Amino acid sequence: MMTYERDATTLELPWPFAGREDERELVRRSLTGVRRGIVVTGPAGCGKTRLVTEAVRGTDCARAAGTPESRTIPFAAFAHLLPESVTLHRAVQSLSGIRTLLVDDAHLLDDASAALVHQLAVHGRTRLLVVATDGAPVPYAISRLWTGELLPRLALEPLPEEETARLLTAGAGPLDALTVNRLRRLSQGDLRLLRDLLGSVRGLLAPVPDTGERAWRGPVPLTAAIRERTASVLGRSCPLERETLDRLAFAEPLPSDPDDLDLGALEVLESDGLVEVDDRGAVRLAHPLYGPVLRAAAGRLRARRLARTPQVYAAALDAESAALARRIDQADVRAVATPVGEWLVAEGGPLPGRYAAVRARFARLRGEVREAAAWAREGLRSDPGDASCRTELDRARATVDSLGELDPDLDPEALTDPYEAVRLGAPEKVADRLGGVFARHADALARADGPDLDEVAGELERRGYLLFAAEAHAQAVRAHRDPRAARHSRTRAVALARRCQGARTPALSGLVLGELTTRQRQIVTLAAAGLTNRQIAERLTLSVRTVGNHLYSAYARLGASDRGALPWLAQAPEAQPA
Repeated sequence: MMTYERDATTLELPWPFAGREDERELVRRSLTGVRRGIVVTGPAGCGKTRLVTEAVRGTDCARAAGTPESRTIPFAAFAHLLPESVTLHRAVQSLSGIRTLLVDDAHLLDDASAALVHQLAVHGRTRLLVVATDGAPVPYAISRLWTGELLPRLALEPLPEEETARLLTAGAGPLDALTVNRLRRLSQGDLRLLRDLLGSVRGLLAPVPDTGERAWRGPVPLTAAIRERTASVLGRSCPLERETLDRLAFAEPLPSDPDDLDLGALEVLESDGLVEVDDRGAVRLAHPLYGPVLRAAAGRLRARRLARTPQVYAAALDAESAALARRIDQADVRAVATPVGEWLVAEGGPLPGRYAAVRARFARLRGEVREAAAWAREGLRSDPGDASCRTELDRARATVDSLGELDPDLDPEALTDPYEAVRLGAPEKVADRLGGVFARHADALARADGPDLDEVAGELERRGYLLFAAEAHAQAVRAHRDPRAARHSRTRAVALARRCQGARTPALSGLVLGELTTRQRQIVTLAAAGLTNRQIAERLTLSVRTVGNHLYSAYARLGASDRGALPWLAQAPEAQPA
């Protein structure tokens, strides 16, 4: 057996499959019921092909795919499965004996191939698994698969933050929260790009002391793959447009004022999707990788002419810090853009302790406890003696490791934050020291009023306090007299707690993490994807009445009332064995 050295040294292990397990099971089930398959759509690079490949792994499945080069050649996508000269009728007959057919990049099919797929869905016995990209022109015969209700459609969204973190952990081990955020931001939901980026920074990951995590700081390594992804877009610009792009690149992470740029060039660049203009008129590059690529291509003299002074960034960083502090004072911690702080950390520059501390506190209040710890560490890296950063790091660690058991002799005066007493279940000791929604929380808990606790939780969630909202719902579970209301509160608490980066607190410790059976979870997932009870029944070979009964039982177990609850009902974990 011969081994080629180049292959042996450059071949990478397969990208791990993670984060779309429910969708994979849904696709698998679509190929076993009485329906004829499913259409999977989503943005480019969101993992559609990998999903369906995993779903049909180990099965006898024929494959076809559209390509840009063959869009004018009749039946080009199926040339390997059909005779050389064939009519549509003969093509349908030839492929009807295939049990399962996967058609990838169906938006690129020639008209004859698209018509063939449509006819197979109408008349054939072949189970079809059709994949198409959102935003691309799709042959009418393909779009009719779902608009004409021949096949159900699974519309994939970009991978959620928690699932992206799981995927990155599976591919490279535990990463710190700021590294995960940076990779997500750079890839913009494109999992192929995410894989390229992770591969390029793997050798740059450094251990984070006392955590078991690794972090990436420093410039983006511009590999050949990354350059190729941007060259075809950036290379189309004329000299005037390129000058505008370069000026935007060297202004990052700050936006530019359009009055300082050539308006004609901006209009062309905006229509080409290279720049974006926000509601305030500020202009930015449309993709976070454009800036590093453009800056790397500029010479030293050009870079010196276009670069902004450090004082500009220092002023912007102070403005971000003030905005964060103001939002905390207003008890509103909904997400705020902090591009300068994120850019400074990403590039590995020193981060002022005063900024790092307020950024860590903002993240902690939002329930982003691992991110809070990472910000605090960045401040301590620049200023090891910063007391505020040390305090925030300790608080973030305590939230991950649990706040501790409630002390019946708790001294409220010993608490730096009186609201912690409410979270620990001792509201009567601090009620007179709180205001606003926090005072309402203390009052509702002191009265053991379940409905009021749920209302408080809703207000906390609207203000961005996801962890506090989860805790209020969890406290409502114990306060409710109605078992149905208690189940509803528990489900909301679990769904919110899952978004808080592994936070463990006394209020959440008693939650039962899910009560759905495997069959109920299957049906809830399909219903959440938009299928009717009849479609679910056909997919799973059940009666419509049985599907309805399972949905009713799922609603009853988790305290929901109708399909309006499905977006969060589907988040409930499976029942855990005792």
